[in-house]
Amino acid sequence: MRHPIAFTTNRVAPEPIAPAPDRVLRGDPQQLAWNHYTDATGQFSAGIWQGETGAWRVHYDPHEEEFCVLLEGHMTLTTDDGAAQEFHAGDAFVVPGGFTGIWENHTRVRKHYAIMALKKN
Repeated sequence: MRHPIAFTTNRVAPEPIAPAPDRVLRGDPQQLAWNHYTDATGQFSAGIWQGETGAWRVHYDPHEEEFCVLLEGHMTLTTDDGAAQEFHAGDAFVVPGGFTGIWENHTRVRKHYAIMALKKN
């Protein structure tokens, strides 16, 4: 039987991650991810992510979509053509598949995430 997964009671160890060194533009944006759920296909995952202050280049695959809700912090996403959007704690947003640009944390950022990354046929 399948049951809902509550992030508050599902105890998972954080996984340390960081952008590739050649993508880092400023700071030392170390990150932690508490992945609370991955579906059987490996195409959908959800959890909590935390990132330290810094800026780095991001590239989402064409079929990789991410829904985020900021729990704390202040950040900016800037597209390759220079359009910037700021987000603060309480904001919800989607990073669409194929997005390329700069992710900048002005403070420590903590978010809920849900990612659908469809496998290519």
